[in-house]
Amino acid sequence: MIDNSDAVKLLDSKRDNAVFVATMNANNVHFGLPTVTSNEKLDFPVSGAMSKASDVALGLALAQPDRKVMCLDGDGSLLMNLGAMVTISNKAPKNLVHILFNNKVYAVTGGQPIPGDEQVDWEDMAKSAGYAKVFSFDNLEDMTNGINEALAAVGPVFIHLVVKPEIENTPVQFRTPAKRTVHTAIGDLPETLGVKR
Repeated sequence: MIDNSDAVKLLDSKRDNAVFVATMNANNVHFGLPTVTSNEKLDFPVSGAMSKASDVALGLALAQPDRKVMCLDGDGSLLMNLGAMVTISNKAPKNLVHILFNNKVYAVTGGQPIPGDEQVDWEDMAKSAGYAKVFSFDNLEDMTNGINEALAAVGPVFIHLVVKPEIENTPVQFRTPAKRTVHTAIGDLPETLGVKR
């Protein structure tokens, strides 16, 4: 299994000018993107809209075809919106990389198990949905050795990561909030991406 923070750090080190669309686990203050980002202006956290990171990433990828868009998704989130996989494949954005952080639990809501976590084969689902390339990594060494090939592939690309569950048990009102929210990102991204309003 891969440590969540190590996975995010490695992806961040390879991002260049890619937009990160991060869902709940990948964007958690304690073990995700906000603590390691190298380009905050290109981070688009979708923590408050569980399951919608893949939809937002698809929209950005279609609107910005010359810029790589990486969706840092969670297994619990994607499970709530499986139709997005078929929609992504149907639209076939060559610049979209859909990265699934599979920890088999709802980590930021107390560690409840994901339904069907032992039966779901995410790689087969991505292949069946029609992703152009599918990769899977269950340890940091293999991920480090294979991530360049995965990120260089013509999309849509699906990368399945088996990550350690890191459970967030602190009540919501006592959690350290991320300084960057979806509202901040919406305000920043047009200027960052050079889009006229």
